[in-house]
Amino acid sequence: MAQSTRIIGIDPGLRHTGWGIVAIEGSRLSYVACGAVEPSPKAELADRLAAIHEGLRQVIHDHAPDEAAVEETFMNKDPRSTLKLGAARGVAMLVPAQAGLKVAEYAPNQVKKSVVGAGHAEKEQIRMMVKVLLPKAEFRTDDMADALAIAICHAHHRGMR
Repeated sequence: MAQSTRIIGIDPGLRHTGWGIVAIEGSRLSYVACGAVEPSPKAELADRLAAIHEGLRQVIHDHAPDEAAVEETFMNKDPRSTLKLGAARGVAMLVPAQAGLKVAEYAPNQVKKSVVGAGHAEKEQIRMMVKVLLPKAEFRTDDMADALAIAICHAHHRGMR
């Protein structure tokens, strides 16, 4: 009997950091949980980062994933926004690493290609395919669907790492 492995996918953001957890047993994938850490939009950058840190730390404590995957930051036209998003991504990588998890990174196009089959898929296509692959998944936002997609991508590529 294959052992189940839990994977947390994290979609970093300063307003909404989505997280999604899947379990993989052999080739069978199943939904565990998903949500988002949503710091106050009025908070200073350092306070938002602290909220993301605490929120993800609690999720990892509550759900005990075995592996983590984080989406790479895409370059924005605004360098300041890219730097701030990079800080959120740093926290998203730090928390699972502090918990002793190996953290994999995936480019947005690789996540889309793994889940939808096309590297330039739209948000609605991602949501639809996540629902097909994880019929029991209940997600309210694109951030949650994206986090589940990141976890699915890692489940498909983890043996190659």
